[in-house]
Amino acid sequence: MDINTRIGRRVRELRDTHGLSLDALAERSGVSRSNISLIERGQSSPTAVVLDKLAAALGVTVASLFEDSVAALAEPSPMARVAEQPLWTDPATGYVRRNVSPAARSPIQLVDVIFPAGQRIAYDSGPRESEVHQQVWMIDGAMEMTVGDTHWCLETGDCLAMRLDQPIVYRNPTRSPARYLVALVTLPFMPTRRNG
Repeated sequence: MDINTRIGRRVRELRDTHGLSLDALAERSGVSRSNISLIERGQSSPTAVVLDKLAAALGVTVASLFEDSVAALAEPSPMARVAEQPLWTDPATGYVRRNVSPAARSPIQLVDVIFPAGQRIAYDSGPRESEVHQQVWMIDGAMEMTVGDTHWCLETGDCLAMRLDQPIVYRNPTRSPARYLVALVTLPFMPTRRNG
């Protein structure tokens, strides 16, 4: 299946699960109704920023948008052969992501990313319905990351942990591609208790 078709089916499935109309998802995500419609029909290759907005509005991670349709998976396999792992290229930056995780349900999602030299991407992440923790482990090269107001320089072997509840900027300041692994865990949102 074409990657844009896969993303479109998954967005539609999640929208239906949440009982959202196209207009409601557009309002929640800040992505236009017409753009969402094109994405759902597999007629548009959304950017990483658009996918992040849709994922946040649907209460999932971006990695979840690359999963197979739940209805198509009677018994998901615990094995993900490399040839079966969804591969996607961001049309805006050229960064390539491979969803490594098997289809079997797990609280952990792994994503292998190759980020081109000199490129930058900014996610305007904010509070989500679920608590999402992410770690970025540099496999090769270097990246600069800004998480909220804090700036980090990651080199090969470094690992940075964060929550996806604030703006995050990825930048490859070098002349060589960088490769890193993203590990994500989604926890149910736990509202803060007040004593009184």
